[in-house]
Order: sequence, then C-alpha cells, then structure tokens
Amino acid sequence: MDPRERKDRPYTAAIIGPGNIGSDLMFKLLRRSEFIQPTYMIGVDPSSDGLARAKRVGLKASAEGVDWLLQQDDLPDFVFDCTSAKAHEANAPRFAEAGIHAIDLTPAAVGPYLCPPVNLDSLEDVANVNMITCGGQATTPMVAAVSRVVPVDYAEIVASIASKSAGPGTRANIDEFTETTAAALEVVGGAKKGKAIIILNPAEPPLMMRNTVFASLPAEAAEAGELQDKVRESIQQMVETVQDYVPGYALTADPQFDHARPEWNNWGRVTCLVQVKGAADYLPEYAGNLDIITAAATRTGDMLVKRMEANKKAEVKA
Repeated sequence: MDPRERKDRPYTAAIIGPGNIGSDLMFKLLRRSEFIQPTYMIGVDPSSDGLARAKRVGLKASAEGVDWLLQQDDLPDFVFDCTSAKAHEANAPRFAEAGIHAIDLTPAAVGPYLCPPVNLDSLEDVANVNMITCGGQATTPMVAAVSRVVPVDYAEIVASIASKSAGPGTRANIDEFTETTAAALEVVGGAKKGKAIIILNPAEPPLMMRNTVFASLPAEAAEAGELQDKVRESIQQMVETVQDYVPGYALTADPQFDHARPEWNNWGRVTCLVQVKGAADYLPEYAGNLDIITAAATRTGDMLVKRMEANKKAEVKA
C-alpha cells in the first residue's frame, strides 16, 4: 500500500512552511511516521510550489497562514514549524493556547533543545520542543559522545551544505543558526563552550552535507591508551544510534586525535568528519541537511506519541 493511503495513524499534523524543509518533512511523515498523519500544509504565498505539491498528495493546503489553520474545526495534534525563528516566536503561544504540540524546526529555541539520540528520553512532557538546526542534529551527537567519557572544555563545528539545498528560510536565519547550534553544543552536547560555523557551498554538481567536529580532550585521552579507546568506542556507538533513523549518517574517516598543546591550554583534541547522505525524499541525496533534521523531527513526533499514549494508560490504571 502507498503509505499516503494509510488511514490508521491516530495523530494528525500540520506543516507550517511549504519550502524545502517543509516539503521534505511532508514526504518523511507520509512514508516513515508510525503514528502521525500530515493533514495540513500552511504557507502565505498562493503561488507556492510546496502548497501545490501538498495538494497533489492529498493534504489540505492554504496560503492564509496560521490564522486559517486555527480556524479549522479539526485542529491537528501537532504542528511542525518550518518557517523562521521570528515567525515561530510569534506563533508558539497561539499553538500552546490551542492545545497543539509544537515541534519547532526553526532556530527559535522557544522550547528545550532536542537531539533524539542524546536527550529525548530525559525530557519531561513539554508542549514545544526545538530541533536545534540541521548542523546541530549532525554534530551535537559527536560532542555528546565525547563528553560522556571525558570533560570537553571547547567544541567547534563547521557545517558545509550545498547552496541548492538552502531555501529562503535557511538563508534568513544564518545568525540564528550559528547562535542556536553553538548553544546546543553546550546544553545538549555537554561542552563548556561551543562555537558553530556554516558554509553554503555553491559548487556544481552540489556536494553532500559535510561536518567537521572539533572537541577538546584531557591530555591523557589524546594519547593512545584505554581512555582514548573509550572515546573512540563512544563515538562509534553514537554513529550507529543516529544511523537507526538517518541511514546516510557516517564518518568519512576514523576520529583523529591530536596531542595536547600549550596554545590549547594543554588540552588535546579529537576531530570527527561526518557526512550526511540524504534519503532523497524530496531533494536529491546531497541534501543531507534536510534529511537529518526532518528525520529527527519525525522520530521525535513518534516518540512523543508513544509517551502520550503511555501516560494515558497510566492515568486509566490510576
């Protein structure tokens, strides 16, 4: 059966923002979500290709924005916001007032940062969660893999994405991208201080998403031995955890360890080189940046449904 024909998914969703991320997410939910059926696609441009595409696959699409959505008799259980940080900051209180769970794919950070392989299990029930950024979803797990073994005083990441994969929303939020990703390296990744850089690569043909992750290490962990082996093993385990929902997530080389140096305040360093090959649900494989954040949002939605259902059963028993 075509997944779009499924009618047994018990929860519904609206996607706000019909651009590259919203379109990729729509196909991700239709093809891969266990519990969530996308039913609305919302935008503000009547000539939007994304709205027309959503109509073709059976969603109700409107260019009248969030005002139109909140006037519907059948409100969705979830909204996936793929617009901009400022738009989400304005609309988040309205979603909360309507009783709709918000999964925020902008860098607004209204709700707590969420990276599924790192902190999904530790979050309490909240009405709004933030998916950080595509670069955050790709790199925060690597920093967390190191910090769960040894202290990380400083982490720095460089995310390089194909310019063709960056829509207007991404381009309008470059500052928010770097600020939110850097903060997530600290809050979720466990680094004492984080820094993030993004590159929109105009090369043709487009190149796949590549991420360079630097994390400081105690001098002992930078030398070959048992502690370094534990760091290496933790990194590999984290890669396999992410691959469970993003199969194209991989290291392009073994982690590289550098000896401690005086100019690094006597810290050593580990470097992880991460490539994300997209599932090509919407744009081609080079758009791993779309794939990793929409896959994370889909996984988060399904996990939140499981938690909501478990809470319902617990309340019945009580």
